[in-house]
Amino acid sequence: MTTVDDLREAYDDQLRLEAEVGRADDVVELGPLLLATFEHGGFVTYRSLEGHDVDTLISGAIVHFRDRTDVATFEWKTRGHDWPEDLGERLTAHGLVAEPAETVMIGEAAALAVPVDLPGVTVRRVGETGDVRGDVEAMLAMQESVFGRGRGPSVESALASLESGEAEMWLAEVDGTVVCAGRLQVVPGTEFAGIWGGATLPEHRGRGIYRALVSARARSAVDRGVRYLHSDSTDMSRPILQRSGLLPVTTTTPYVWTR
Repeated sequence: MTTVDDLREAYDDQLRLEAEVGRADDVVELGPLLLATFEHGGFVTYRSLEGHDVDTLISGAIVHFRDRTDVATFEWKTRGHDWPEDLGERLTAHGLVAEPAETVMIGEAAALAVPVDLPGVTVRRVGETGDVRGDVEAMLAMQESVFGRGRGPSVESALASLESGEAEMWLAEVDGTVVCAGRLQVVPGTEFAGIWGGATLPEHRGRGIYRALVSARARSAVDRGVRYLHSDSTDMSRPILQRSGLLPVTTTTPYVWTR
């Protein structure tokens, strides 16, 4: 039987370091850190900080993004089981600002691939009707109405992600209107795929639509040979994912530096 410890170990081994920066424009090593530059900003990842001078690493990351790149902001992604226990306090002391913590949820894709029948709701993959751009535009507009402006990818970035084949986008419609949507992102070279960007219009919540979208993405993941699904979940989505079969394995808190 797969335990939470097993899932956390697989997460640390497969989803940290290189797996998080595969699509970066530039990656620089600084001791145990990888400092990545993306179109939207900088990102700091690592597997373990044990045995290193953490304050020196934080200062080095700040110097890198401040003096060697033109990014306006970077994120240092912490996990709740990271060493040292006061890492968040150290980052804050260096001027980084904590964003809301989320729960890392992981589960066996096959166990989540249970059909959910919702009369009147159509769950489908973006582009199945032939209008990929129209679907992407409708999906992103709905997500923006839920999350706020600037919180998701651009239309062109989303289309490029679909074209690469690593990502799938799924949506749920009621009477032809997109009411729920989310993304499946296969992580190359791992047993994992992420389920991201899940959003449901407020007036359509509590009907099982988001759960149906998780199930559809899980079935697709199984078809693609994926073993595990993972997600960084808000307090709103975590209970739904847990009822669907994902388990909480740790927390993650972004600490953000802004120029």
